[in-house]
Amino acid sequence: MENHHLRTLSRRTALVGGLAAAMGVAAASTAHADSSASATARGRYAQRARQTYAALQRYFYDPTTSLYLEEYPRQGGNPWSYVWPFSQAMIATQVMAGIPGLGRQYVDDVADRYTALEAYWNPGAEPPGYDSYVRPPLGHGGDIFYDDNEWNALGFIQRHYMTPGGDQAALRRAAEIFDLVVYGWDTDPTHPCPGGVFWTQATWSNDRNTCSNAPGAEVGFHLYLATRDEYYLDWAFKMYEWVRSYMLAPNGLYWDHVDLAGTIEKTQWSYNQGTMIGAGVLAYRATGDPTYLDHAQDTATKALAFYAENERYFDQPARFHAIFFANLLQLSVYRPDPAYRKAMTWYADEAYRRYRDHATGLYRFEGERPVTLLEQSGMVRIEGMLAWLPRDYQSLT
Repeated sequence: MENHHLRTLSRRTALVGGLAAAMGVAAASTAHADSSASATARGRYAQRARQTYAALQRYFYDPTTSLYLEEYPRQGGNPWSYVWPFSQAMIATQVMAGIPGLGRQYVDDVADRYTALEAYWNPGAEPPGYDSYVRPPLGHGGDIFYDDNEWNALGFIQRHYMTPGGDQAALRRAAEIFDLVVYGWDTDPTHPCPGGVFWTQATWSNDRNTCSNAPGAEVGFHLYLATRDEYYLDWAFKMYEWVRSYMLAPNGLYWDHVDLAGTIEKTQWSYNQGTMIGAGVLAYRATGDPTYLDHAQDTATKALAFYAENERYFDQPARFHAIFFANLLQLSVYRPDPAYRKAMTWYADEAYRRYRDHATGLYRFEGERPVTLLEQSGMVRIEGMLAWLPRDYQSLT
């Protein structure tokens, strides 16, 4: 399969007119997106994020390899984390770099994350992509998961946005990953819920998931905004509409996945709501059609009510909520609503009160069980985003 990004991005520059214009149009509404968050509150969350990140680095990070442990304390098994937890630590580090007054301290850490990520890169795969585990000589490699690669692509796009002048190498890698995601589209029209990107290339699963399609749509929309190449827009809408067609439940939220028998797994994870909110925002930015903002706002309203009921937030992991909240903040640029940040601050404060080990700075959501890289990274990301200025929310992914 030809790598589309190699022939597209070689003749185009990133962030041309459309994206710049979209950011300009949003600037006026951004001022109203976070009226409840004073400088004092942002400063408080900045200090929390700094402490939570310091604990992440102290207990999980290996300076010799620049890799992370999967859990602390390690209970045997692989010496390093899988790529999905690594991607969330990587994006959390980028969030730290976006905190006003603190961010410069983390620029080198961001570069270190992206250097270490290449330990997972499999150039011999067809198409190339990131394996689920560290490749030789440090590890044994692993199956390619489309959602893992999409999280990495979103990380590269965020790096591009947060780099003065734009990081073109990061954008090219995101485009290369998108070609892999397109390769994962199910082309058999006889399957139930035809179409959709599979979850993994592994033979033991044939599921097509919200988490392998909605983030893929986000990547595609971002790349379209950067290049104005219809290839990205067309595929982004195919992924977005597949989720809308088959994973949208009667309560207005999104289910998890469907297998080849047509059985739908109906758990409504918060990150699936978040990525579809984000995809809707990006579809609006790409087309100017407010229908997509309506979709995003409707999902946000229903999701906030759903997770608040009986404190369902604590039935799901922080790593999912970090993605959910990141996309709520992006929606707030275009459809300001104090409920978005209010829910985020409530969760952050309750998690801090209930689960933070003040002796270590680790979040112990499961009591005495090991703390996971995913959960600690999720809390870094949530606390760090609460310290951001609303004008910067469009750099989130």
